[in-house]
Amino acid sequence: MDIRRVCVVGGGTMGNGIAHVFAQKGFEVVLVEAKKELADKALATIAKNMDRQIAKGALGAGDKDAALRRLRGASSIAEAKGFHFAVEAVPERLDIKTAVFRELDAHGAAGAILATNTSSLPITKIAAAVKDPSRVIGMHFMNPVPVMKLVEIVRGQQTSDATTTATKELAVQLGKIPAVANDSPGFVSNRVLMPMINEAIACLHEGVSTKEDIDAIMKLGMAHPMGPIQLADYIGLDVCLAIMEVLDKGFGGVKYKPSGLLRQMVADGKLGVKTGAGFYEYPKK
Repeated sequence: MDIRRVCVVGGGTMGNGIAHVFAQKGFEVVLVEAKKELADKALATIAKNMDRQIAKGALGAGDKDAALRRLRGASSIAEAKGFHFAVEAVPERLDIKTAVFRELDAHGAAGAILATNTSSLPITKIAAAVKDPSRVIGMHFMNPVPVMKLVEIVRGQQTSDATTTATKELAVQLGKIPAVANDSPGFVSNRVLMPMINEAIACLHEGVSTKEDIDAIMKLGMAHPMGPIQLADYIGLDVCLAIMEVLDKGFGGVKYKPSGLLRQMVADGKLGVKTGAGFYEYPKK
């Protein structure tokens, strides 16, 4: 199938970033949110992010205008009827995602590929919501989407070779580098990353070191661009906890048990950058 029309469901940080990249690369995009005003807010965020690209010389003003003309907001998946490719980027709850996939299955063009941006939930379980699971795949973008090159392509148990190949080729068209993993809790990215973040939080909780020094050790000693505790704040501590719980449920054992301090931070509503406070403070500008 010649992929031209794309449906992105969810206009949050990941969803608007995904829609941004598709529109910038020449695809017609419908961005679906629960309410029209939320879709409009996501479109305004995309326009602001494109302005930042223009200021850095990474995008021309004419390119921004052309991209925004290819992009429209909607409050239902039915408004995107006939799409060739869809990416779901709603909250990390299996019940919400499967409901979205049932709707996508009803409104896509014949043979449309249905992708999920989930960072840890089983692709195979999500695919069970549609008539043809061979067309379902994980397309896990990294944040911030317009900047980060990697896309983790995750095959469910029934994902076809044709679906995998088409999704990899699409990632390349978006200027990304695809890397393939099979369906497993946390895939590769978060199965490796989240236990490291969790262990860094455990070190802080046990008084092994301060958050600043833990981050400095990993940045300067391991050449990480950001320390694990600060990175957790940027990801969202609620997201980190949710992924650790998926790993704990999938594998069990002490290694994947979420830190008590991480649980406490989430319970206190200190989720990181998005709430203005996590392990560090983020005063609003």
